[in-house]
Amino acid sequence: MAALKKGRNASVTSKPWRSLALILIAIVALTGGMFASGHTTPRLGIDLAGGTSITLAAVPEAGQESAINKTNMDTAVSIMERRVNGLGVSEAEVQTQGDRNIIVNIPKGTNSKQAREQVGTTAKLYFRPVIATELAEGGAAPQPSATGEPSASPSGDKVTDGASQEATDGSPASADPSASATTQGRAVTDALKADESPSATDKASPSPSATGGAAEPDAKLQEAYAKLDCTKEDVRATAGDGAKATDPTVACGQNAQGQWQKYILGPAAVDGTDVDEADAVLNTTSGAGWTVTMKFTGGGSKKFADITGQLAQKQSPQNQFAIVLDGEVVSDPYVRQALTGGNAEISGNFNQQSAQDLANMLSYGALPLTFREDSVTTVTAALGGEQLEAGLIAGAIGLALVILYLLFYYRGLSFIAIASLGVSAALTYVIMSLLGPTIGFALNLPAVCGAIVAIGITADSFIVYFERVRDEIREGRSLRPSVERAWPRARRTILVSDFVSFLAAAVLFVVTVGKVQGFAFTLGLTTVLDVVVVFLFTKPLLTLMARRKFFASGHKWSGLDPKALGAKPPLRRTRRPSAPAQTKEA
Repeated sequence: MAALKKGRNASVTSKPWRSLALILIAIVALTGGMFASGHTTPRLGIDLAGGTSITLAAVPEAGQESAINKTNMDTAVSIMERRVNGLGVSEAEVQTQGDRNIIVNIPKGTNSKQAREQVGTTAKLYFRPVIATELAEGGAAPQPSATGEPSASPSGDKVTDGASQEATDGSPASADPSASATTQGRAVTDALKADESPSATDKASPSPSATGGAAEPDAKLQEAYAKLDCTKEDVRATAGDGAKATDPTVACGQNAQGQWQKYILGPAAVDGTDVDEADAVLNTTSGAGWTVTMKFTGGGSKKFADITGQLAQKQSPQNQFAIVLDGEVVSDPYVRQALTGGNAEISGNFNQQSAQDLANMLSYGALPLTFREDSVTTVTAALGGEQLEAGLIAGAIGLALVILYLLFYYRGLSFIAIASLGVSAALTYVIMSLLGPTIGFALNLPAVCGAIVAIGITADSFIVYFERVRDEIREGRSLRPSVERAWPRARRTILVSDFVSFLAAAVLFVVTVGKVQGFAFTLGLTTVLDVVVVFLFTKPLLTLMARRKFFASGHKWSGLDPKALGAKPPLRRTRRPSAPAQTKEA
């Protein structure tokens, strides 16, 4: 029995150290991850680091008010992100606000005028015939294979009119769905003639003059093509700038192997607005997998039939047309015969995500949406630095006042609270530094305000626990049992209080957008960390300190002096009076 009791006491004794060791390991691990990632400071938002914030409002064409919906707005956000990234901008933010606004935050170091021009214009989608193409690294243009089909099409997909899936099985691109991307090309074929192979004359070397109806590129365009280096992001962003829809141009695109290719493209044959709708579809009938279906308008059907009829007579790569969005080739199917049905299906090397992305791009080119610039806010780095400094000063003042109050009221006990605040601050800083590169969290001014408010919330948890302990001492109990008896009630109160705070932060985060979300996120994060620190640091540390003579004896500077607290006399058990002895009767 004695051995059992000793083992139980040893277990209880080890628990405070176990909790303290756990939180210390967590701090060391997170700090090590922070230094390993190279991000040793929190990422700053536009209002602190400086930059440009642009608010765009969606404006539908007359009679097309239903075009402003979540799907179209999300697609617009995706396209604007592509535009901003094309400028070489890092850490830019593009997000919806409400049901018809888009907020674009671009950090300092970016040409704000160019950025405004990029994000404030409507997406331009064109179908252009390919005149010439080659790898941006200097590789040769794709040559036809033995079957007469491209051996290195950038996209690795094909297009049919969808009229007869069985008839398309004769084409090499669809005969073996498992074939590698290097042996598949994008094809636009007539489903009734898909099993036909190009004639021997189609295998001749391509000539730039055979443009499928496009004019031969002039010397200036050929020179621009020769100098075009699509491996550079800034070059890709400006390739073909200034070219009209009726002019040939140069462009860049990425193939199925992730390599950049450069193109000479003819004048636009079909406009994006000629696409009535586009969808990503899982085609199980022919085993083609994920495909993208296109349906053209009445006028678009005729244009598409004309261009596919012309391209079908050409050899690779001039039997291809490029789907160009904002000057970048996103798909380049090849053509084997005219498609006159007004429908087309792109198939090949798609997964669900890539099929949906292309369908969204095709759909957005036909959206009756434009965006007007509602507001532009520019924050200089100097102003952002001043705001950050002001926020840090406000936080330091608030923290100093809390510490002074703790020292005055709790005396020696306040050092446990100050140590807990330090642990909470360290965890908050390290986690915010890690969240920048992982989820894109940026510390803006409202987020700093949330961190300042969290100081009071965290200190409130310590006060609740300390007051419970002091109440137990007032009842006449010694410190060690008071610490343990006070914990269950204090724990309940702390959890309820922090739950209410976290719930408010969560609701605020969900129903708001933009900078206010930074306040809500920081408040929610620090509330969770408050629970972690109180459970794994404050309570174990107080349990250990209660065993020290300074606190256990109720020193007047400990903050737990029974006399100063007006404690009752120590509780003592009263001994039950013994029964009177019975006398033996004579």
